[in-house]
Amino acid sequence: MAASTSSNFSASFHKNTKKTNYHSLLGNIPLHTKLGFSSSVKFTKSVISVKSYGTSKYDEVVVDEELDKIRRLQNGSDVRGIALEGEKGRTVDLTPPAVEAISESFGEWVVNGLEKQKGYPVENVSVSLGRDPRITGSKLSVAVFAGLARAGCMIFDMGLATTPACFMSTLLPPFVYDASIMMTASHLPYTRNGLKFFTKRGGLTSLEVEEVCDIAARKYANRMAKVSTLLKVLPTRVDFMSAYSKHLREIIKERISHPLHYETPLEGFQIIVNAGNGSGGFFTWDVLDKLGADTFGSLHLNPDGMFPNHIPNPEDKIAMAMTRAAVLENSADLGIVFDTDVDRSGVVDNKGNSINGDKLIALMSAIVLKENPGSTIVTDARTSMSLTKFITDRGGHHCLYRVGYRNVIDKGVQLNKDGIETHLMMETSGHGALKENHFLDDGAYMVVKIIIEMVRMKLGGSDEGIGSLIKDLEEPYESIELRINIVSEPRYAKAKGSEAIETFRNYIEEGKLKGWELDSCGDCWVSEGCLVDTNDTPTHIDAQMYRAKVSNDEHGQHGWVHVRQSIHNPNIAVNLQSSVQGGCLSMARDFRDDFLKASGVDAFLDIAQIDKFVENGPLA
Repeated sequence: MAASTSSNFSASFHKNTKKTNYHSLLGNIPLHTKLGFSSSVKFTKSVISVKSYGTSKYDEVVVDEELDKIRRLQNGSDVRGIALEGEKGRTVDLTPPAVEAISESFGEWVVNGLEKQKGYPVENVSVSLGRDPRITGSKLSVAVFAGLARAGCMIFDMGLATTPACFMSTLLPPFVYDASIMMTASHLPYTRNGLKFFTKRGGLTSLEVEEVCDIAARKYANRMAKVSTLLKVLPTRVDFMSAYSKHLREIIKERISHPLHYETPLEGFQIIVNAGNGSGGFFTWDVLDKLGADTFGSLHLNPDGMFPNHIPNPEDKIAMAMTRAAVLENSADLGIVFDTDVDRSGVVDNKGNSINGDKLIALMSAIVLKENPGSTIVTDARTSMSLTKFITDRGGHHCLYRVGYRNVIDKGVQLNKDGIETHLMMETSGHGALKENHFLDDGAYMVVKIIIEMVRMKLGGSDEGIGSLIKDLEEPYESIELRINIVSEPRYAKAKGSEAIETFRNYIEEGKLKGWELDSCGDCWVSEGCLVDTNDTPTHIDAQMYRAKVSNDEHGQHGWVHVRQSIHNPNIAVNLQSSVQGGCLSMARDFRDDFLKASGVDAFLDIAQIDKFVENGPLA
């Protein structure tokens, strides 16, 4: 139980909260075997009667349709949806009743997991909630509180927070909550919102979120009511961000151990922060300023859920360009770009060079391999062949794995369990996790590592700046991402996408694409296009994807094509990268003519973007 909870609050809460007897609804189906490792609960189509809050007393509801409403909100290991009108052709689906049902189901999931783990009934199960500044946050927070209260949980409101802070609230004393929820939709538009879930062991997996959503779908179909806005017990407000900021400051001070000013090791450094009007402003005034840094020139620090200046995203060109301009204008030592909920970051060096994507992975690899020689680095399979060379030239091992930050992180966790030292897991989107930091993808912690290395370099007599660590990283000659829309009803889009991608795999295996071969890094039991684990415990596949390496007689192996199903939208992403001029165009033409059209999958795919690129080249 969190130390900040009073006995009066606990007694009052349990006196006024009715705990849902979920087992009576589902016939005592076990929720999971132990906390964090679940067995999926499935429901079949049926018809039930539910109380209607309209003009009729009772309506018959086809449960399958209502289940789909909740299930479609699952986004891999998160929940995301439209929370506000404003997107053309899209309706609000992340409603307060849906959020309440999901939150209640998560609370019950946590309670049942702890009881299974301990072997006896538990009380005072504590769950914290943080949120980014989106304008729908307040309304949906009430729904989260109501759901957790139904599950019998004690609720702690962190207010404006970051995703990494929510996880850390389960570990840092005196808080040490049993679980946490972060309300965010990351870099997506202000009309979106979502939920991320944590226990003390980290973020929930896709299968676990699927289980929570399945439970929530049944609740939603049975209830069909307004959210319980009248809370019998208000959540306890806590200031966790101050404790989290202090935690980061102490790490910087200890690891720099400045010989002249231990308490202010960033004196003499100017660091620009671009928070994008998200949750990252705290890093400026509560971390950098207190450590002596000059943060003049920082951008968009005040939270604004409309994100008026640019998308809070380290991959966004406007965000990086504005930060670059501020660094050069102020002759700063470093620029930092956070995404909305600060689980991702990018940086700009003192010469104005943007460091994100492969460059950020290379920078972090250089730092990590200096501290942990011979470590394996796990990345998603969209990284360049040059990055692999960069890592191996420094004595590291590069494991290419499935796209999706949760996939990449979980792969690193599994490798460490199997005795393979893996200290860094990073996706090209900027999600990066370190073994030393609980395998948590924390954009602020990533920046802390970079700042520490920057100061150490300066103390060692180098004025080159952090960018010098990756000066020998070669960039691919060509790189492009194209999208193929799936022409289907939303409920069938995933199946259609899987069909197209499996057909792609079959075409390659049958030799129908000359010079194309399913790629693998030859390590970590990953085979068949950096997708399939061939060890004894293969990981669940949340979205189909394959990577093929491409060769020809003139250039040998000169590029790759990565095809993956989006978990966000009904489309397929096609990434192409080549080390020779015209390579992407040649591969795209073969992909279209010898696969998409030859196989017939273009009958249910909109390949207009592929056509445009093939016909008009890079100018398209």
